[in-house]
Amino acid sequence: MSPDAMSPRPTPPHPWSILSAAQTFAALYAKAAQAPNNLLNGRSLQERDPKTLDQLVPLWDWFYHYYFRVSSDGWEHIPPSGRSLLVGSHNGGLAAPDMFMMMCEWYRRFGTERLSYGLMHPKVWQVFPDLARLATLGGALQARPQLAIAALRKEASVLVYPGGIQDVFRPYSQRHRIQLYGRTGFIKLALREETPIIPLVSCGAHDTLVVLADLYPPFKQLNEWGMPWILGIDPEVLPLYLGLPWGVALGPVPHFPIPTKIQFRICAPIVFERYGAAAAQDEEYVTACYHRVCRHMQQNLDQLVLERSASPKVPNAQGS
Repeated sequence: MSPDAMSPRPTPPHPWSILSAAQTFAALYAKAAQAPNNLLNGRSLQERDPKTLDQLVPLWDWFYHYYFRVSSDGWEHIPPSGRSLLVGSHNGGLAAPDMFMMMCEWYRRFGTERLSYGLMHPKVWQVFPDLARLATLGGALQARPQLAIAALRKEASVLVYPGGIQDVFRPYSQRHRIQLYGRTGFIKLALREETPIIPLVSCGAHDTLVVLADLYPPFKQLNEWGMPWILGIDPEVLPLYLGLPWGVALGPVPHFPIPTKIQFRICAPIVFERYGAAAAQDEEYVTACYHRVCRHMQQNLDQLVLERSASPKVPNAQGS
């Protein structure tokens, strides 16, 4: 177990620190929005800026301690240095609070200088360009194989959520189910680059909104009959959900998450029997590896949910 993984979390920030942290975020957002269109587009590993992350962490830290009252475990599974491929299940709509809370604790434990990147859908740069530019400063990369490969070859940690927007807006009734939608690109990446997979699971974040249904199929049919998509972009999912501030909303639109306790777990690494280019091209083997990862994640999520239901009132954790 690495010393970094053993180090306790810092003292919670002052409750009123949210005011200065929000002002800092607004200033960073405005600055990123002014960047030229050919910069901060998620296509370069060089645009990650630790100083920007240092300024973002206090805002996340406030939500971590006071709003979501986060607890976590499994940090001993993160190697003290070098590459890692972290694979998570997406939760909580576009706010994705468990992702940001995991990132917050990561930076508190390992610092912002340790190379780490997150893969993000290229459409985010189309729909929310200013926010995507700020995310680029924080290490966001477009979810393209060549960028992920480049990051791992720099011995960086790479975070990926294969289920994407379908996963983050899956129905509330499926909140405790691992849904990666058969996407095996991360498996091929791990095999090709000979990198173990470290799964992440969480519960609580999908309680910050209530997704009732996905209405994408009928709207997809209407699009095929001639109805254009808003902004001319296929949303890939059209959730009908209950959430703030809308009450009822339709579509993958931002919301403000309801305060709820979030727990996440870093699972034991998965090491496959075979690696290399030949293994990555063996579709049968790739599929078997994919199902192994899904089973491993589901088992860990089931255990986490069981622990949560057995201890409904868990005090704020001060270290894991």
